[in-house]
Amino acid sequence: MRALLIVAGLIIALALPVESVGALSSDGAQLFDLHCAGCHPNGGNIIRRGRSLKLKDLSKRGLDNPEAIAAIAKEGIGQMSGYGDALGEGNEQVVGDWVWLQAQNAWIQG
Repeated sequence: MRALLIVAGLIIALALPVESVGALSSDGAQLFDLHCAGCHPNGGNIIRRGRSLKLKDLSKRGLDNPEAIAAIAKEGIGQMSGYGDALGEGNEQVVGDWVWLQAQNAWIQG
Protein backbone atom coordinates (compact mmCIF):
# COMPACT_ATOMS: atom_id res chain seq x y z
CA MET A 1 0.00 0.00 0.00
CA ARG A 2 2.79 2.40 0.94
CA ALA A 3 4.60 1.72 -2.34
CA LEU A 4 1.40 2.47 -4.23
CA LEU A 5 1.10 5.85 -2.48
CA ILE A 6 4.71 6.70 -3.31
CA VAL A 7 4.20 5.80 -6.96
CA ALA A 8 0.99 7.86 -7.10
CA GLY A 9 2.83 10.83 -5.58
CA LEU A 10 5.61 10.55 -8.13
CA ILE A 11 3.12 10.43 -10.99
CA ILE A 12 1.40 13.56 -9.73
CA ALA A 13 4.71 15.35 -9.23
CA LEU A 14 5.85 14.49 -12.73
CA ALA A 15 2.60 15.85 -14.15
CA LEU A 16 3.28 19.34 -12.75
CA PRO A 17 4.85 21.76 -15.20
CA VAL A 18 8.40 22.45 -14.04
CA GLU A 19 8.22 26.07 -15.19
CA SER A 20 5.23 26.73 -12.91
CA VAL A 21 6.92 25.26 -9.85
CA GLY A 22 10.12 27.23 -10.47
CA ALA A 23 8.22 30.45 -11.17
CA LEU A 24 6.15 30.05 -8.02
CA SER A 25 9.27 29.59 -5.92
CA SER A 26 10.98 32.53 -7.58
CA ASP A 27 7.89 34.75 -7.23
CA GLY A 28 7.52 33.79 -3.57
CA ALA A 29 11.15 34.63 -2.86
CA GLN A 30 10.88 37.97 -4.67
CA LEU A 31 7.66 38.96 -2.90
CA PHE A 32 9.13 37.94 0.46
CA ASP A 33 12.31 39.91 -0.16
CA LEU A 34 10.33 42.96 -1.19
CA HIS A 35 7.66 43.00 1.51
CA CYS A 36 8.67 40.74 4.39
CA ALA A 37 12.44 40.35 4.71
CA GLY A 38 12.90 43.76 6.32
CA CYS A 39 11.37 42.43 9.55
CA HIS A 40 11.83 38.70 8.88
CA PRO A 41 15.40 38.28 7.57
CA ASN A 42 16.14 34.56 7.05
CA GLY A 43 12.83 33.75 8.72
CA GLY A 44 13.67 35.58 11.94
CA ASN A 45 11.89 38.58 13.43
CA ILE A 46 13.72 41.77 14.34
CA ILE A 47 10.70 43.16 16.23
CA ARG A 48 9.59 40.18 18.36
CA ARG A 49 11.95 37.24 18.77
CA GLY A 50 9.24 34.60 19.44
CA ARG A 51 7.31 35.57 16.32
CA SER A 52 9.77 34.23 13.78
CA LEU A 53 8.89 32.24 10.68
CA LYS A 54 10.89 29.27 11.90
CA LEU A 55 8.96 26.00 12.06
CA LYS A 56 9.08 25.78 15.86
CA ASP A 57 7.60 29.28 16.34
CA LEU A 58 5.01 28.81 13.60
CA SER A 59 3.88 25.52 15.14
CA LYS A 60 3.60 27.04 18.62
CA ARG A 61 1.10 29.54 17.24
CA GLY A 62 -0.87 26.98 15.23
CA LEU A 63 0.45 28.29 11.91
CA ASP A 64 1.16 24.85 10.56
CA ASN A 65 0.17 25.25 6.93
CA PRO A 66 0.71 27.67 4.03
CA GLU A 67 -2.91 28.89 4.13
CA ALA A 68 -2.57 30.14 7.72
CA ILE A 69 0.64 31.97 6.84
CA ALA A 70 -1.00 33.45 3.73
CA ALA A 71 -3.92 34.75 5.80
CA ILE A 72 -1.53 36.60 8.11
CA ALA A 73 0.45 37.97 5.16
CA LYS A 74 -2.80 39.32 3.75
CA GLU A 75 -4.63 40.48 6.89
CA GLY A 76 -1.86 40.99 9.45
CA ILE A 77 -1.78 39.97 13.10
CA GLY A 78 -0.97 41.86 16.30
CA GLN A 79 1.48 44.67 15.54
CA MET A 80 2.01 43.46 11.98
CA SER A 81 -0.12 45.15 9.34
CA GLY A 82 -1.61 43.16 6.51
CA TYR A 83 0.10 43.27 3.13
CA GLY A 84 -2.75 42.05 0.93
CA ASP A 85 -2.86 45.22 -1.16
CA ALA A 86 0.92 45.43 -1.51
CA LEU A 87 1.28 41.75 -2.44
CA GLY A 88 -1.48 41.86 -5.04
CA GLU A 89 -4.47 39.60 -5.47
CA GLY A 90 -3.67 35.96 -4.75
CA ASN A 91 0.01 36.58 -4.04
CA GLU A 92 -0.43 36.13 -0.31
CA GLN A 93 -0.76 32.42 -1.08
CA VAL A 94 2.43 32.47 -3.13
CA VAL A 95 4.22 34.00 -0.14
CA GLY A 96 2.53 31.59 2.28
CA ASP A 97 3.61 28.60 0.20
CA TRP A 98 7.18 29.90 -0.07
CA VAL A 99 7.47 30.70 3.65
CA TRP A 100 6.10 27.27 4.58
CA LEU A 101 8.63 25.59 2.28
CA GLN A 102 11.48 27.61 3.80
CA ALA A 103 10.31 26.76 7.32
CA GLN A 104 10.23 23.06 6.39
CA ASN A 105 13.83 23.41 5.16
CA ALA A 106 15.00 25.32 8.25
CA TRP A 107 15.44 28.47 6.11
CA ILE A 108 18.48 26.97 4.39
CA GLN A 109 18.39 28.51 0.93
CA GLY A 110 20.53 27.36 -1.87
